[in-house]
Amino acid sequence: MQTRRNFLKMTALSSLMALSGLASLSAMAADTIKVGILHSLSGTMAISETALKETALMTIADINAHGGVMGKKLVPVVVDPASNWPLFAEKARQLISKDKVDVVFGCWTSVSRKSVLPVFKELNGLLFYPVQYEGEELEKNVFYTGAAPNQQAIPAVEYLMSKDGGGAKRFVLLGTDYVYPRTTNKILRAFLHSKGVSDADIMEEYTPFGHSDYQTIIAKIKKFASEGKKTAVVSTINGDSNVPFYKELGNAGIKATDIPVVAFSVGEEELRGVDTKPLVGQLAAWNYFESIKNPTNTAFIKMYKDWAKKQKLPNADTVVTNDPMEATYIGIHMWKQAVEKAKSTDTDKVIAAMAGQTFKAPDGFTVEMDPKNHHLHKPVFIGEIRPDGQFNVVWKTKGPIKAQPWSPYIPGNDKKKDEPDTK
Repeated sequence: MQTRRNFLKMTALSSLMALSGLASLSAMAADTIKVGILHSLSGTMAISETALKETALMTIADINAHGGVMGKKLVPVVVDPASNWPLFAEKARQLISKDKVDVVFGCWTSVSRKSVLPVFKELNGLLFYPVQYEGEELEKNVFYTGAAPNQQAIPAVEYLMSKDGGGAKRFVLLGTDYVYPRTTNKILRAFLHSKGVSDADIMEEYTPFGHSDYQTIIAKIKKFASEGKKTAVVSTINGDSNVPFYKELGNAGIKATDIPVVAFSVGEEELRGVDTKPLVGQLAAWNYFESIKNPTNTAFIKMYKDWAKKQKLPNADTVVTNDPMEATYIGIHMWKQAVEKAKSTDTDKVIAAMAGQTFKAPDGFTVEMDPKNHHLHKPVFIGEIRPDGQFNVVWKTKGPIKAQPWSPYIPGNDKKKDEPDTK
């Protein structure tokens, strides 16, 4: 009898402890908000995306140190889709369905973004995408904090055609073989046609992800450039292929004064692994450079350098900031502001609250999320590579430019709405 009584007491005590544990877990969950980070930390895109993961973690830690979001701590859930495009979709589903995150910050390539889109639409998740892209997309479940073509590609080519940019008459459109370069180059070809440039003066070449031998292509570019007219290269090469491309450019003795190259996916991070002395004067078009001087940027750079040392990141003493890192930082802060405005992490409520959000950005401007089209109004900068791997700004817009998700150079786009379908 005593044994039975003791057993019942122990059972009751165990049940109370279990309930207490569940209650404390529930209270802990109520005091936190889970945030997904979906970036390649291995494979061909790790060279670019690892820094975005670190930027997201830094920003989350900083927000938590200043009281969190609605008084709740942000808990990052990091996954590695490993530069494997179908795996991006699997990891996105895991983050939303299993890990129960309220928002995801991630993707770099457009093929990874296209891979996850059906998942975010099906599960009504929320993605902040921080990289320049080809446009031709406008989704309810995505906020695009990188550039649309009219905020990067078009101004860059206009600059190359100008007197200050060298007065280019022939163009090499060189990219990695996937949707972003091909669609961007379709837009650029149509733009060049509108400026009187014929197909005979446009050379288009693509290489696979991870391509490393650019000797033959550089030889073709030199031959194309030798046929009488000033030639420029527009590069949409992505990932670690940029390292052998720029090395071969240097080996071939091609200087910026001979054949200028403007890149849309090469910034300070990608140049860390390259001897930049032979590349001095070559160009990149972005919406931010580390070399921009203003107090907000000084604070942003210091925050990241301090973070790198604290986390003991590889080569912590030489870390740099770049455009997609700034876009990640802006996106997380705007999401925080929208959640606090909506007083909820509910996807539809946050989407509504994102319209018109503003943020004082490291680029030196107060940037705005368009009230309708889910894209940031962003300034445009063109920079020349310096011997130290940084950029001197040689051209910039007077202020932020409104994004055109649907390029006016693609027939039929004038009939498309400048806001996502909310169905």
